[in-house]
Amino acid sequence: MIDRTRTARRSEGHDRIGTADLAAGSTDVPVGGLAAGSTDVPVGDLAAGSTDVPVGGPPRRWPRSFADRLAAPLPGLPQLARLIRASRPLASLGDVDRIPIRRTGLAPLRAGTTTVTWVGHATYVLDVGGLRVLTDPVWSRRIPGVRPRFVPPGVALTDVTPVDAVVISHNHYDHLDAPTIRRLPRDTAVFVPAGLGDWFRRRGFRRVTELDWWESARLHDVRFDFVPAQHWSRRGPADTCRSLWGGWLLGTADGPRIHFAGDTGYGAFFAEIARRYPRIDLALLPIGAYHPRWFLRTVHLDPAAAVRAFLDLGADRMATMHWGTFAMTKEPVLEPWELVHAAWSAAGLPRERLWDLAIGETRQLAT
Repeated sequence: MIDRTRTARRSEGHDRIGTADLAAGSTDVPVGGLAAGSTDVPVGDLAAGSTDVPVGGPPRRWPRSFADRLAAPLPGLPQLARLIRASRPLASLGDVDRIPIRRTGLAPLRAGTTTVTWVGHATYVLDVGGLRVLTDPVWSRRIPGVRPRFVPPGVALTDVTPVDAVVISHNHYDHLDAPTIRRLPRDTAVFVPAGLGDWFRRRGFRRVTELDWWESARLHDVRFDFVPAQHWSRRGPADTCRSLWGGWLLGTADGPRIHFAGDTGYGAFFAEIARRYPRIDLALLPIGAYHPRWFLRTVHLDPAAAVRAFLDLGADRMATMHWGTFAMTKEPVLEPWELVHAAWSAAGLPRERLWDLAIGETRQLAT
């Protein structure tokens, strides 16, 4: 059970998914003081009516827990016992050789050109606004509690550098990989959910920016907006929901805008994101790690739910991720890829709007 008495204190205007207190179309954070336990930046750090957070600014005050942001209680002992009783072996890796791979290498970074390259799982290399940005970078062969990676990264990390920025969706090991992070220069700009900044500061990173939902920061010409997702966080037995989780929107004022969903279940927040950000050119959405559905529905999209989320977002194109790299759950290795095509066709969507990238493949967005 979640102890909601410890998590009831929230900053005004940052309630659970679908903030209703803000004026229609506004992303302004209420100004006028801090309630006890507020997640707002101390008065003076943000200009009145602004959601921009200074890049690499001083550490911010956050509540002890973000469990009040959960869409549903986390599984307890009865649910875990049911999972064990009904458990079947992890998916066979017999179809691994059919996972599409296209290692063509990265093109040189060019201002005015926006490209996306799928490295594997939730890791993308985004070239946007003259910056090279990594999403949830995981180059390790192994992550705790999961069988070894069965497809090598689509791009060598040494071929990606220099990296200008990293965005992290949450702190689970398949999205926040300490061995990969250790390989990055300590002056890399890192954008993380509320409560996760100290993890990076302890490792020597000097330009760490923590954001709450609906807040933003700018690095050169690129704006980074942190938006809701339906998930949770934990790295050890005593830190459940001590840091936030979410997705990111990246883009320049006159260039393509990309939505990186991170790890998430389906919720009304996708439509709210579309309302606040009416032009999304590409949505990077997870389609795997969803079986058994009764256990994972609230925290992981399946392919049909991913297509529904894409429609809610009103995005021009969808790119797939979170499949074909680690065997984390029970569905067959190729099933997410097969089912997303079926769901896409059932929705009557044009095939060219689905970017089912091969591992290592790069595609360019029109400017």
